[in-house]
Amino acid sequence: MRKTPVAMSLLLALSPSLAMADNYFNPAFLSDSTDAGTGSVADLSRFESNQQAPGTYRVDVYLNNEFITARSVVFKAAVAREPTSNASNVVTTEDGTGLVACVTVKDLLAMGVNIKAFPTLLKLPAGACVDLPNTIQHASTSLSFEHLRLDISIPQAALSNSARGYIPPEQWDQGIPAALLNYNLSGSNSSGDEPSNDYFLNLNSGVNLGAWRLRDTSNWNYAGGSDGTPSTQSWQHVSTFVERTLIPLKAEFTAGESNTPSEVFDSLSFRGVQLASDDNMLPDSMKGFAPTIRGIAKSNAQVTIKQNGYNIYQSYVPPGAFAITDLYPTSSSGDLTVSVKETDGSVNTYTVPYSSVPILQREGRVKYAFTAGKYRSGNDNQDDPDFMQTTLIWGGPRGYTVSVVKSPR
Repeated sequence: MRKTPVAMSLLLALSPSLAMADNYFNPAFLSDSTDAGTGSVADLSRFESNQQAPGTYRVDVYLNNEFITARSVVFKAAVAREPTSNASNVVTTEDGTGLVACVTVKDLLAMGVNIKAFPTLLKLPAGACVDLPNTIQHASTSLSFEHLRLDISIPQAALSNSARGYIPPEQWDQGIPAALLNYNLSGSNSSGDEPSNDYFLNLNSGVNLGAWRLRDTSNWNYAGGSDGTPSTQSWQHVSTFVERTLIPLKAEFTAGESNTPSEVFDSLSFRGVQLASDDNMLPDSMKGFAPTIRGIAKSNAQVTIKQNGYNIYQSYVPPGAFAITDLYPTSSSGDLTVSVKETDGSVNTYTVPYSSVPILQREGRVKYAFTAGKYRSGNDNQDDPDFMQTTLIWGGPRGYTVSVVKSPR
Protein backbone atom coordinates (compact mmCIF):
# COMPACT_ATOMS: atom_id res chain seq x y z
CA MET A 1 0.00 0.00 0.00
CA ARG A 2 1.34 3.36 -1.03
CA LYS A 3 1.23 6.05 1.64
CA THR A 4 0.39 9.52 0.54
CA PRO A 5 1.82 12.67 2.19
CA VAL A 6 -1.60 13.43 3.63
CA ALA A 7 -1.80 10.01 5.30
CA MET A 8 1.66 10.39 6.76
CA SER A 9 0.74 13.77 8.23
CA LEU A 10 -2.41 12.36 9.84
CA LEU A 11 -0.44 9.39 11.27
CA LEU A 12 2.12 11.64 12.91
CA ALA A 13 -0.55 13.93 14.31
CA LEU A 14 -2.48 11.06 15.90
CA SER A 15 0.57 9.16 17.29
CA PRO A 16 0.98 9.42 21.13
CA SER A 17 4.03 11.30 22.35
CA LEU A 18 5.78 11.51 25.75
CA ALA A 19 6.60 14.94 27.19
CA MET A 20 8.26 15.80 30.57
CA ALA A 21 8.38 19.17 32.26
CA ASP A 22 9.17 20.56 35.71
CA ASN A 23 6.92 22.88 37.64
CA TYR A 24 7.85 26.43 36.87
CA PHE A 25 6.64 29.65 38.45
CA ASN A 26 7.28 32.84 36.53
CA PRO A 27 8.81 35.32 39.04
CA ALA A 28 7.71 38.21 36.83
CA PHE A 29 4.22 37.83 38.26
CA LEU A 30 5.57 39.25 41.56
CA SER A 31 6.97 42.37 39.91
CA ASP A 32 5.16 45.62 39.20
CA SER A 33 7.58 46.37 36.40
CA THR A 34 6.31 46.28 32.87
CA ASP A 35 9.71 44.97 31.83
CA ALA A 36 9.56 41.32 30.91
CA GLY A 37 12.80 40.71 32.77
CA THR A 38 12.94 39.24 36.27
CA GLY A 39 16.03 40.98 37.55
CA SER A 40 14.11 42.84 40.28
CA VAL A 41 12.66 39.62 41.74
CA ALA A 42 14.47 37.32 44.17
CA ASP A 43 15.73 33.97 42.93
CA LEU A 44 12.95 31.47 43.62
CA SER A 45 14.54 28.53 41.84
CA ARG A 46 15.19 26.56 45.08
CA PHE A 47 11.45 26.43 45.82
CA GLU A 48 10.84 24.70 42.47
CA SER A 49 12.65 21.68 44.02
CA ASN A 50 10.61 21.90 47.26
CA GLN A 51 13.66 23.08 49.19
CA GLN A 52 13.74 25.52 52.12
CA ALA A 53 15.11 29.02 52.52
CA PRO A 54 18.36 29.56 54.43
CA GLY A 55 18.09 31.27 57.78
CA THR A 56 17.86 30.65 61.52
CA TYR A 57 15.42 28.02 62.78
CA ARG A 58 14.71 26.80 66.31
CA VAL A 59 15.12 23.04 66.21
CA ASP A 60 15.48 20.04 68.51
CA VAL A 61 19.08 18.85 68.31
CA TYR A 62 19.79 15.12 68.49
CA LEU A 63 23.23 13.53 68.64
CA ASN A 64 23.31 9.90 67.51
CA ASN A 65 19.53 9.72 68.03
CA GLU A 66 19.72 11.09 71.61
CA PHE A 67 18.11 14.45 72.46
CA ILE A 68 20.61 17.12 73.53
CA THR A 69 18.89 20.50 73.50
CA ALA A 70 16.42 22.78 71.73
CA ARG A 71 17.96 25.99 70.38
CA SER A 72 18.24 28.27 67.37
CA VAL A 73 20.59 27.01 64.64
CA VAL A 74 21.82 28.83 61.54
CA PHE A 75 21.24 26.94 58.28
CA LYS A 76 23.07 27.85 55.09
CA ALA A 77 22.37 26.86 51.50
CA ALA A 78 24.28 23.78 50.44
CA VAL A 79 27.18 24.48 48.11
CA ALA A 80 28.27 22.09 45.36
CA ARG A 81 31.67 20.55 46.02
CA GLU A 82 32.33 20.34 42.27
CA PRO A 83 31.21 22.64 39.44
CA THR A 84 27.89 21.60 37.91
CA SER A 85 25.96 22.48 34.81
CA ASN A 86 22.95 23.43 36.90
CA ALA A 87 22.19 27.02 35.96
CA SER A 88 20.10 27.61 39.09
CA ASN A 89 23.02 26.74 41.43
CA VAL A 90 20.58 24.79 43.62
CA VAL A 91 22.23 21.84 45.39
CA THR A 92 20.11 18.97 46.66
CA THR A 93 20.96 17.38 50.03
CA GLU A 94 20.05 13.92 51.27
CA ASP A 95 17.29 15.31 53.50
CA GLY A 96 15.82 17.25 50.54
CA THR A 97 15.98 20.67 52.24
CA GLY A 98 19.05 21.97 50.43
CA LEU A 99 20.29 23.33 53.77
CA VAL A 100 23.38 22.60 55.85
CA ALA A 101 23.46 23.28 59.59
CA CYS A 102 26.20 25.56 60.90
CA VAL A 103 27.78 23.38 63.59
CA THR A 104 30.64 25.28 65.26
CA VAL A 105 33.73 24.02 67.03
CA LYS A 106 32.18 25.20 70.29
CA ASP A 107 29.10 23.08 69.58
CA LEU A 108 31.26 20.01 68.94
CA LEU A 109 33.06 20.53 72.26
CA ALA A 110 29.72 20.73 74.08
CA MET A 111 28.62 17.49 72.40
CA GLY A 112 31.73 15.68 73.64
CA VAL A 113 33.71 15.44 70.39
CA ASN A 114 37.41 14.74 70.89
CA ILE A 115 38.66 17.93 69.23
CA LYS A 116 42.34 17.04 69.83
CA ALA A 117 42.03 14.06 67.48
CA PHE A 118 41.31 16.35 64.50
CA PRO A 119 44.04 18.90 63.68
CA THR A 120 41.71 20.74 61.29
CA LEU A 121 39.34 21.59 64.16
CA LEU A 122 42.20 22.88 66.32
CA LYS A 123 43.03 25.48 63.67
CA LEU A 124 39.47 26.84 63.42
CA PRO A 125 38.03 29.61 65.64
CA ALA A 126 35.49 28.50 68.25
CA GLY A 127 32.62 30.12 66.34
CA ALA A 128 33.54 28.91 62.86
CA CYS A 129 31.18 26.56 61.01
CA VAL A 130 32.64 23.09 60.50
CA ASP A 131 32.33 21.02 57.32
CA LEU A 132 31.50 17.81 59.18
CA PRO A 133 31.65 15.25 56.34
CA ASN A 134 35.08 16.49 55.21
CA THR A 135 36.46 16.89 58.75
CA ILE A 136 35.13 13.80 60.57
CA GLN A 137 34.75 10.65 58.52
CA HIS A 138 31.17 9.29 58.37
CA ALA A 139 29.80 12.36 60.22
CA SER A 140 26.69 14.05 58.85
CA THR A 141 23.72 16.29 59.63
CA SER A 142 20.10 15.88 58.59
CA LEU A 143 17.20 18.30 59.01
CA SER A 144 13.59 17.17 59.26
CA PHE A 145 11.90 20.45 58.41
CA GLU A 146 8.40 19.12 59.14
CA HIS A 147 9.37 18.26 62.73
CA LEU A 148 12.08 20.96 63.10
CA ARG A 149 14.52 18.27 64.19
CA LEU A 150 18.26 18.35 63.50
CA ASP A 151 19.99 14.97 63.64
CA ILE A 152 23.78 15.03 64.00
CA SER A 153 25.57 11.75 63.44
CA ILE A 154 29.14 11.42 64.74
CA PRO A 155 31.00 8.08 65.02
CA GLN A 156 31.66 6.82 68.53
CA ALA A 157 35.40 6.81 67.81
CA ALA A 158 35.31 10.60 67.43
CA LEU A 159 33.61 11.18 70.80
CA SER A 160 35.35 11.56 74.12
CA ASN A 161 34.79 8.68 76.53
CA SER A 162 32.54 10.58 78.92
CA ALA A 163 29.80 9.23 81.15
CA ARG A 164 26.12 9.98 80.74
CA GLY A 165 25.23 13.35 82.22
CA TYR A 166 28.87 14.51 82.16
CA ILE A 167 29.36 18.28 82.04
CA PRO A 168 32.87 19.61 81.26
CA PRO A 169 34.43 21.57 84.16
CA GLU A 170 34.85 24.54 81.80
CA GLN A 171 31.06 24.96 81.91
CA TRP A 172 30.77 24.92 85.73
CA ASP A 173 29.69 28.09 87.48
CA GLN A 174 30.65 29.11 91.03
CA GLY A 175 27.51 31.21 91.37
CA ILE A 176 27.02 34.82 92.40
CA PRO A 177 28.17 36.54 95.63
CA ALA A 178 25.43 36.14 98.21
CA ALA A 179 24.60 36.28 101.91
CA LEU A 180 22.38 33.55 103.38
CA LEU A 181 20.31 33.33 106.54
CA ASN A 182 18.04 30.45 107.51
CA TYR A 183 16.30 30.35 110.87
CA ASN A 184 13.92 28.16 112.84
CA LEU A 185 12.09 29.65 115.85
CA SER A 186 9.91 27.59 118.15
CA GLY A 187 8.47 28.29 121.58
CA SER A 188 5.74 27.63 124.07
CA ASN A 189 3.73 29.69 126.52
CA SER A 190 1.85 28.11 129.40
CA SER A 191 -0.26 29.63 132.16
CA GLY A 192 -1.64 28.29 135.40
CA ASP A 193 -0.10 27.43 138.70
CA GLU A 194 3.36 27.26 137.13
CA PRO A 195 3.43 29.60 134.11
CA SER A 196 6.47 29.46 131.83
CA ASN A 197 7.79 30.84 128.56
CA ASP A 198 10.30 28.81 126.53
CA TYR A 199 11.84 29.72 123.17
CA PHE A 200 14.45 28.17 120.91
CA LEU A 201 16.11 29.80 117.86
CA ASN A 202 18.37 28.04 115.38
CA LEU A 203 20.39 30.17 112.95
CA ASN A 204 22.24 28.95 109.84
CA SER A 205 24.06 31.81 108.13
CA GLY A 206 26.64 32.02 105.38
CA VAL A 207 28.41 34.07 102.74
CA ASN A 208 29.30 33.00 99.17
CA LEU A 209 32.16 34.80 97.46
CA GLY A 210 33.62 33.24 94.34
CA ALA A 211 34.62 29.66 95.10
CA TRP A 212 34.64 30.25 98.88
CA ARG A 213 31.75 29.37 101.20
CA LEU A 214 31.53 30.56 104.80
CA ARG A 215 28.99 28.80 107.04
CA ASP A 216 28.01 29.27 110.68
CA THR A 217 25.51 27.47 112.91
CA SER A 218 24.38 28.91 116.25
CA ASN A 219 21.51 28.36 118.74
CA TRP A 220 19.73 30.63 121.22
CA ASN A 221 17.69 29.22 124.09
CA TYR A 222 15.40 31.12 126.49
CA ALA A 223 13.61 29.68 129.55
CA GLY A 224 11.21 31.96 131.46
CA GLY A 225 11.16 31.64 135.21
CA SER A 226 8.17 30.79 137.42
CA ASP A 227 7.39 31.17 141.14
CA GLY A 228 10.16 33.68 141.59
CA THR A 229 12.70 31.64 139.61
CA PRO A 230 14.72 33.96 137.36
CA SER A 231 14.60 33.45 133.61
CA THR A 232 17.67 32.12 131.81
CA GLN A 233 18.94 32.50 128.30
CA SER A 234 22.03 31.20 126.53
CA TRP A 235 23.71 31.57 123.17
CA GLN A 236 25.53 28.47 121.90
CA HIS A 237 27.92 28.42 118.99
CA VAL A 238 27.83 25.06 117.15
CA SER A 239 30.29 25.36 114.27
CA THR A 240 31.94 27.75 111.83
CA PHE A 241 33.92 26.73 108.77
CA VAL A 242 35.03 27.95 105.37
CA GLU A 243 35.23 25.66 102.34
CA ARG A 244 35.95 25.76 98.63
CA THR A 245 36.04 23.35 95.71
CA LEU A 246 39.25 22.18 94.04
CA ILE A 247 38.04 21.21 90.56
CA PRO A 248 41.26 19.60 89.24
CA LEU A 249 41.32 17.27 92.27
CA LYS A 250 37.53 16.71 92.28
CA ALA A 251 37.78 17.56 95.98
CA GLU A 252 36.66 20.02 98.62
CA PHE A 253 38.91 21.86 101.08
CA THR A 254 37.47 22.69 104.52
CA ALA A 255 39.00 24.76 107.32
CA GLY A 256 37.33 25.32 110.67
CA GLU A 257 34.89 23.17 112.63
CA SER A 258 33.43 20.24 110.72
CA ASN A 259 33.12 16.43 110.69
CA THR A 260 35.21 13.68 109.17
CA PRO A 261 33.85 11.29 106.50
CA SER A 262 32.33 8.02 107.68
CA GLU A 263 33.16 5.52 104.90
CA VAL A 264 35.59 3.56 107.12
CA PHE A 265 35.72 5.18 110.58
CA ASP A 266 32.87 6.64 112.56
CA SER A 267 32.45 10.34 111.86
CA LEU A 268 33.82 12.66 114.55
CA SER A 269 33.86 16.41 115.07
CA PHE A 270 37.11 18.32 114.70
CA ARG A 271 38.61 21.78 114.50
CA GLY A 272 41.27 21.93 111.79
CA VAL A 273 41.62 21.34 108.04
CA GLN A 274 40.34 18.63 105.73
CA LEU A 275 40.81 17.72 102.07
CA ALA A 276 38.31 15.15 100.79
CA SER A 277 37.03 13.98 97.41
CA ASP A 278 33.52 15.20 96.57
CA ASP A 279 31.07 12.91 94.75
CA ASN A 280 28.92 15.91 93.86
CA MET A 281 31.46 16.76 91.15
CA LEU A 282 30.69 13.48 89.38
CA PRO A 283 27.75 12.88 87.01
CA ASP A 284 24.88 10.88 88.48
CA SER A 285 25.84 7.88 86.36
CA MET A 286 29.25 7.70 88.10
CA LYS A 287 28.12 8.04 91.71
CA GLY A 288 27.95 5.02 93.96
CA PHE A 289 28.99 1.54 92.85
CA ALA A 290 28.08 -0.34 89.70
CA PRO A 291 30.09 -3.06 87.94
CA THR A 292 31.83 -2.59 84.61
CA ILE A 293 30.05 -4.54 81.87
CA ARG A 294 32.36 -5.97 79.21
CA GLY A 295 31.61 -7.87 76.05
CA ILE A 296 32.30 -8.28 72.34
CA ALA A 297 29.99 -7.23 69.52
CA LYS A 298 30.24 -8.77 66.05
CA SER A 299 28.45 -5.84 64.39
CA ASN A 300 26.69 -2.58 65.25
CA ALA A 301 24.86 -4.20 68.13
CA GLN A 302 22.20 -3.22 70.65
CA VAL A 303 23.23 -3.83 74.27
CA THR A 304 20.44 -4.22 76.84
CA ILE A 305 20.99 -4.73 80.58
CA LYS A 306 18.24 -5.98 82.86
CA GLN A 307 18.03 -6.37 86.63
CA ASN A 308 15.22 -8.25 88.34
CA GLY A 309 13.32 -8.25 85.06
CA TYR A 310 13.54 -4.47 84.47
CA ASN A 311 15.54 -2.69 81.76
CA ILE A 312 18.11 -0.42 83.42
CA TYR A 313 20.34 0.32 80.41
CA GLN A 314 20.27 0.22 76.62
CA SER A 315 22.81 1.47 74.14
CA TYR A 316 24.40 0.75 70.76
CA VAL A 317 28.03 -0.21 70.29
CA PRO A 318 30.25 -0.59 67.20
CA PRO A 319 31.88 -3.94 66.29
CA GLY A 320 34.61 -5.13 68.64
CA ALA A 321 35.17 -5.15 72.39
CA PHE A 322 33.12 -2.77 74.51
CA ALA A 323 33.02 -1.70 78.16
CA ILE A 324 30.06 -0.01 79.86
CA THR A 325 31.22 2.01 82.86
CA ASP A 326 28.35 4.47 83.40
CA LEU A 327 25.57 2.34 84.84
CA TYR A 328 23.41 4.19 87.32
CA PRO A 329 23.76 2.67 90.81
CA THR A 330 20.81 0.62 92.01
CA SER A 331 19.79 0.30 95.64
CA SER A 332 18.79 -3.34 95.30
CA SER A 333 21.02 -6.33 94.72
CA GLY A 334 20.48 -8.76 91.89
CA ASP A 335 22.44 -10.23 89.01
CA LEU A 336 22.58 -8.25 85.77
CA THR A 337 21.43 -9.92 82.55
CA VAL A 338 23.25 -8.59 79.50
CA SER A 339 21.85 -9.12 75.97
CA VAL A 340 23.83 -8.27 72.82
CA LYS A 341 21.58 -8.16 69.74
CA GLU A 342 23.46 -8.19 66.42
CA THR A 343 22.26 -6.69 63.15
CA ASP A 344 21.47 -10.18 61.79
CA GLY A 345 18.97 -10.73 64.64
CA SER A 346 21.11 -13.11 66.71
CA VAL A 347 21.20 -12.46 70.47
CA ASN A 348 24.00 -13.32 72.90
CA THR A 349 22.97 -13.32 76.57
CA TYR A 350 25.13 -13.66 79.69
CA THR A 351 24.93 -12.81 83.40
CA VAL A 352 27.09 -10.50 85.53
CA PRO A 353 26.86 -11.09 89.31
CA TYR A 354 26.05 -7.99 91.32
CA SER A 355 25.59 -7.22 95.01
CA SER A 356 25.48 -3.81 96.65
CA VAL A 357 28.12 -3.26 99.37
CA PRO A 358 28.53 0.26 100.84
CA ILE A 359 32.32 0.56 100.63
CA LEU A 360 32.71 -0.77 97.08
CA GLN A 361 33.94 1.70 94.44
CA ARG A 362 33.70 1.67 90.65
CA GLU A 363 36.63 0.40 88.68
CA GLY A 364 39.30 3.11 88.55
CA ARG A 365 37.54 5.38 91.07
CA VAL A 366 39.72 6.87 93.85
CA LYS A 367 38.06 8.25 96.97
CA TYR A 368 40.19 9.90 99.63
CA ALA A 369 40.13 12.13 102.70
CA PHE A 370 42.86 13.73 104.78
CA THR A 371 42.03 15.39 108.10
CA ALA A 372 44.33 17.08 110.63
CA GLY A 373 43.29 19.06 113.68
CA LYS A 374 41.95 18.87 117.21
CA TYR A 375 39.13 16.63 118.38
CA ARG A 376 35.97 18.51 119.41
CA SER A 377 33.78 17.08 122.11
CA GLY A 378 30.57 18.42 123.56
CA ASN A 379 31.45 16.88 126.91
CA ASP A 380 33.73 18.85 129.26
CA ASN A 381 34.91 15.59 130.84
CA GLN A 382 36.54 14.42 127.58
CA ASP A 383 39.97 15.41 126.31
CA ASP A 384 40.49 17.17 122.97
CA PRO A 385 43.74 15.68 121.62
CA ASP A 386 45.38 16.48 118.31
CA PHE A 387 44.93 13.83 115.63
CA MET A 388 45.44 13.03 111.96
CA GLN A 389 43.30 10.69 109.86
CA THR A 390 43.85 9.48 106.29
CA THR A 391 41.51 7.37 104.15
CA LEU A 392 42.18 6.09 100.63
CA ILE A 393 39.76 3.81 98.77
CA TRP A 394 40.52 2.56 95.26
CA GLY A 395 38.20 0.63 92.97
CA GLY A 396 40.23 -2.12 91.33
CA PRO A 397 39.43 -4.48 88.45
CA ARG A 398 37.09 -7.49 88.68
CA GLY A 399 35.00 -5.85 91.41
CA TYR A 400 37.79 -5.57 94.00
CA THR A 401 38.11 -2.50 96.24
CA VAL A 402 41.30 -1.69 98.16
CA SER A 403 41.31 0.68 101.13
CA VAL A 404 44.26 2.18 103.00
CA VAL A 405 43.54 3.90 106.32
CA LYS A 406 45.46 5.49 109.14
CA SER A 407 43.59 5.65 112.40
CA PRO A 408 43.51 8.73 114.65
CA ARG A 409 46.31 9.20 117.14
